[in-house]
This record gives sequence, C-alpha cells and structure tokens, in this order.
Amino acid sequence: MGFWDKLKGEFIDVIEWVDDSPDTLVYRFPTQNREIQMGSSLIVRETQQAMFVYQGQSADLFGPGHYKLQTDNMPVMTTLRHWTHGFNTPFKSEVYYFNTRQFTDLRWGTPRPVTVRDSDFGVARLRAFGIYSMRIEDPKRFFTELSATKERFRVGDIEDQLRQTVITRISDLFGEAEHPFLDYAANLNEFSAAMEESLKPDFAAFGLGLESFFIQNVSLPPEVEQALDARARMAAIGDLDAYTKLQTADAIPEAAKQEGGLAGAGLGAGIGIAMGQGIGAALGGQQGGFGQPQQPQQPTPAGHDTPTKIMVRCMKCGKLSEETAKFCSGCGNQLRGD
Repeated sequence: MGFWDKLKGEFIDVIEWVDDSPDTLVYRFPTQNREIQMGSSLIVRETQQAMFVYQGQSADLFGPGHYKLQTDNMPVMTTLRHWTHGFNTPFKSEVYYFNTRQFTDLRWGTPRPVTVRDSDFGVARLRAFGIYSMRIEDPKRFFTELSATKERFRVGDIEDQLRQTVITRISDLFGEAEHPFLDYAANLNEFSAAMEESLKPDFAAFGLGLESFFIQNVSLPPEVEQALDARARMAAIGDLDAYTKLQTADAIPEAAKQEGGLAGAGLGAGIGIAMGQGIGAALGGQQGGFGQPQQPQQPTPAGHDTPTKIMVRCMKCGKLSEETAKFCSGCGNQLRGD
C-alpha cells in the first residue's frame, strides 16, 4: 500500500449506514484509528438519526438528509472542540446511527399467574399475554439510559426489561381495578388502551415511544376453566328433570337399533319391558307402559300360596269364565242353573 493510499484509508470522507438487519436499534459507525475530514459527507436515511459523540458526551444530532460537515451545522462539536477559528483539521469522533422505524410484534406474557380478588370466583389466578410495538423517539436519552457506547444495540438487549415493565403494570391493573374476570375477557380493547396509557411514561424514560399495546388473552388456570365450562353447561340445560327425560327419550331409538332391539342391547326380554315401563313413567309421570296407568300389584301375604282359579267353558260359544259366573261373558248363555 502506497503512502497516499494509507493516508486516504485513515480519513473518512463519507459516513453512512445501510441497515441490513431486522432488529438493530443503534449502530456505531466504524471510526477507530480514523479521522473525519472537514467537508466529509454525512448521509442519514429515512427512519434514521445520526449523533456525534465526543469523549463520551452526546453532541450534534442529525435527522434524515445529506450533510457536508462544517462548523455551521455542528454547533455542539464546535463548542466541545473549541473550534474558535473554524473547523479546519481532521478530528476524531464516534458517530451513532439510531433506527427510528417502528418495531412491531413484540410479545409479552405473564410467566406466573397473578392472584387477584374476584367478585365471581372469590380469588382468581389470572394469566395474560399480548403484543406491542415501539420506536426510538429520543436518541440522546436512549443513548444515555441504554445503548451507551455499545457497537450494535439490538431489540433483544432491551426486550426483557420492557417485558418486565409490562408485567409489573398489568399486575397492578389486575390487583387494583377489582374487575371480575369476565369483565376482562369481554373488554380487551378498553383494558389494552388503559395499559397503553399506563406504560407510555415508562417507555419514554428510556427514550422510547410506545406505538401500540394489545392484550390478546386473559385466562384462568385450566381446572378453573373446566369448572366454568361445567357451570355454563348447567345454565344452558336449565331444568335438569326435563333434560333427564329428554335424554331418556333420545336413548330409545338408539337402543332399538341394536341387534335384537331393546332386549338385544343387553337387557333381556323381561328387562326390556321393565325399561319401557320405566321410560313411560319418566315421560308420563308415574304411568305404566306408554300412557297407560300402572296398576299396583298386591303382594301375596307371606306364607300363603297364590290361589288357583277354576274355569268353565261355555257350551254355546266356547269362552272360558270363572266357575262362580252365572252367565257367559261372551254370549250371555246361562252357565249355572242355580
């Protein structure tokens, strides 16, 4: 390398940054062992701001544009460097680029449930998660509070801090608002807006602007959600007695489809008849069969056999009648002469 090539490499003619990453917030332009010349070009693209830092102190800040560096547009550096007679010689300074575009789809969530008082459940343990978006609004404050002299500062370097801030604020919201769980689930937009206003000062303290904040879900522990589902089912059922009768009636066609009908469903012929009588009782209010009154059976007294009935046949029509009958119930023919 010749003398002039070496000399040229030690001076900076153009300062610019072409962002090639999706998550870089701050980028330090490489100036180590190099000096910035008078009249050098500074290129700041849209969604960027560039800041000169001299001996750890933030100096001049430039928005989007193309600049020729001179004392007129570098008042802070002129004061720090005591350029009383103008900027005539190369100088050393760090240059930081700040990415001011909006960073979206940043996620947050409660790692552990937040215990709150609830008017419906007494005590509830709530979980929540959602997304937010932010951007750098005050580069000097962001540099002072967070990025400092780091060569490249990424979203991941601040994401945990912001997530913890969100969790703290939403825990306070749950604890102080005293709203029942069902109110949170039904009014996510309203609670998201309240959280956004609550968080903006926290983000501003870092030089950040909170562009949007959304609570996507508020949930209870699985076992409580199961109990809530059971409660909703019972409310939908309403009259449990009517529901039981309906379920019984619905079961009849399904049982009849089985091989052998009701008896073939594992009931047996006698049990099938008893089932039919039981269903009739459920549907008709203690009725035998389907709509027929159930006649109470008189128990046989203990120690006595069932009496045997003697029947006689009518000689005229052949119908059987009890021997005590004087006339045939079929044709009226006299059965006895007495």
